[in-house]
Amino acid sequence: MRLLGTLNKFGKLLNYSLARNFPKRSMACSRFEYVKSFEQDDSILPNVWIVIRIDGKKFHKFSKTHDFEKPNDENALNVMNAAATAVMQEFRDIVLAYGQSDEYSFVFRKETVAFKRRSAKLLTYVTSLFSSSYVMQWAKWMNLPLAYAPCFDGRVVLYPSEQNLKDYLSWRQADVHVNNLYNTAFWKLVLEKGLTNQQAEAKLRGTFSADKNELLFQEFGINYNNLPAMYRKGTILLRKRVILGEKSRQAVVPLHEDLISSQFWKEHTEILGKYVPGTYNAPQTLPRLVEMQLNGKELDDEAEEPQNLAGTS
Repeated sequence: MRLLGTLNKFGKLLNYSLARNFPKRSMACSRFEYVKSFEQDDSILPNVWIVIRIDGKKFHKFSKTHDFEKPNDENALNVMNAAATAVMQEFRDIVLAYGQSDEYSFVFRKETVAFKRRSAKLLTYVTSLFSSSYVMQWAKWMNLPLAYAPCFDGRVVLYPSEQNLKDYLSWRQADVHVNNLYNTAFWKLVLEKGLTNQQAEAKLRGTFSADKNELLFQEFGINYNNLPAMYRKGTILLRKRVILGEKSRQAVVPLHEDLISSQFWKEHTEILGKYVPGTYNAPQTLPRLVEMQLNGKELDDEAEEPQNLAGTS
């Protein structure tokens, strides 16, 4: 005890000596701190759905440089899906992500307090994380190296009601149908009929969906409704409990369903209700995106705890 007391006294003397010889410095340039007053308060209103949508910058050139398959490149789409999955794994408050072509929308639950609901923080974090994850995932899906780094921009949009949110997602999925139907017909005319881009565009000008469906069936024997659902409906990412036998684990699961229908929202009630991930009965062959998340990890019955970014500055 006497030795311990002596050591404590020595420690106090040492700290005192260090404090005298190395006095604590005040914050450098503190007289300039007034510039912080120029920062604008960008806190997002409470009790609204926060949607962050990212879009590829000049992806027409990017896809041409990297020789994407036309009209759809499955591997390239899966790079997008994998990057979006990485964002969802970081932000537990994202209840749904929806992607198509070179864009992805991330829906944060209304009650989120991530980054104190600061718009700039959320936007820059999601956009930069998606961009870096896209680069990291590239080699896992694509057979050629990146010629240059891709670039994505982003925006924050707020939706006050559930119906507003549903309509937004319905709008994005309707956009998939319109664009993909046109692109499928266009590239069939160019790649298989030998038309120039200008000739194919002229042939499709003024046509309706029924006309394009008829063209695909009559000239190419293609029933558009039989094409892969990912091309026609885009990709919905939801956090689910993956059931494998008697074990389960939480993972981000890709779905290619009709989210315009009321049935989708009845089947996935966790999106708008109390957020408790629903179950996903795994097929015999797991989607590669899910398999990559589970690979090398023991399945367990414990859900991962939501990440709390409320106090992050």
